[in-house]
Amino acid sequence: MQSATRPADPDNRLTDSVRRDQGAFLSSMSEETGAFLAAQEELLAEISPESLSLLSAIRGLTSGGKRIRALLCFWGWRAAGGTGDLQPVARAGAALEFFQAAALMHDDVIDRSETRRGAPSIHRQFRQQHLDAGWHLDADRFGTSSAILAGDLCLAFSEELFTGACVGAGASSARAIFNRMRTEVMAGQYLDLLEEAVGPDLPPATAADRALNILRYKSAKYSIERPVMLGGALAGADAATLARFSAFALPLGEAFQLRDDVLGVFGDPAVTGKPAGDDLREGKRTYLVARTLAGSSPHDQGVLNSLLGDPALDDEGVSRLRELITASGALRDTEKLIQDRSAEAFAALGGLGTDEVSAAALGLLAEAAVTRTF
Repeated sequence: MQSATRPADPDNRLTDSVRRDQGAFLSSMSEETGAFLAAQEELLAEISPESLSLLSAIRGLTSGGKRIRALLCFWGWRAAGGTGDLQPVARAGAALEFFQAAALMHDDVIDRSETRRGAPSIHRQFRQQHLDAGWHLDADRFGTSSAILAGDLCLAFSEELFTGACVGAGASSARAIFNRMRTEVMAGQYLDLLEEAVGPDLPPATAADRALNILRYKSAKYSIERPVMLGGALAGADAATLARFSAFALPLGEAFQLRDDVLGVFGDPAVTGKPAGDDLREGKRTYLVARTLAGSSPHDQGVLNSLLGDPALDDEGVSRLRELITASGALRDTEKLIQDRSAEAFAALGGLGTDEVSAAALGLLAEAAVTRTF
């Protein structure tokens, strides 16, 4: 996808500036994260060396990924006029990465996911630790319980890091956004879980609106909108500026999650890091599924509801559901909505009124988000 709102850069001047400034930010965030984890390692070792397994799990997840939330926070800060000391925004970026890691740990427990980023999920790693050591009682319970605790500790670390970022005139506004973001995610996660349980009994006509509400609060806001707004708030942005940031970032966040939902059904495991069709086995009531129900015959609706959420769903079952999704027009409709939300975001990007380097950086991140090339 190419955006007419992203500044032309025939000699790569803007791209070089983006890479330079982004590199400086990532370096600063790495230093902040390393120093923070070193201090936590000392504390946990003092409690008991055995508790360091929790920190190892957290290190594993926070050392990977593409840092998109942290980068959006940084460029939101820059777009709002942030200059000088990178430490506060670097700490905020680290806090977002720790929050994301905690969400992944808990999400994998909820969804019973076996893998994350091509490796065993955290609860499976703890389960394997139990089995390898030949410990007593149930290995699955140990793995699940340990992953929950690691996620809780990661949330505590996120809060501690963000507290350290709250300095200057924008601290109060940033704190309010961060607090709201956490509530939105937890509520969105619950709504997602609830939809899996009650979705089959609800009218197909209401499913799409419910699915969009879930993706907005479970993912779109905390993945894209809130990070940009957090950065802007830390730079002292006023309410009008933050509203413009939201107008750009929220539709982008929705396009981002819709793309993720498509990949959850049709994606290549080598790219997604999860087995093909995992969202179908987990029973995710996504917009893609909602549009399939709305565009299918009663018979096909029954087939979809009978297969969706079956943890033993085999490749043939996955293929059958893919056929239903495609034949119903749901894949086409979802791709159209991704295009519409993306166009809305890029139109708003052109009205941010920020410097050309920040606009270029946000444009590049936006393109990567909706194409999942980051």
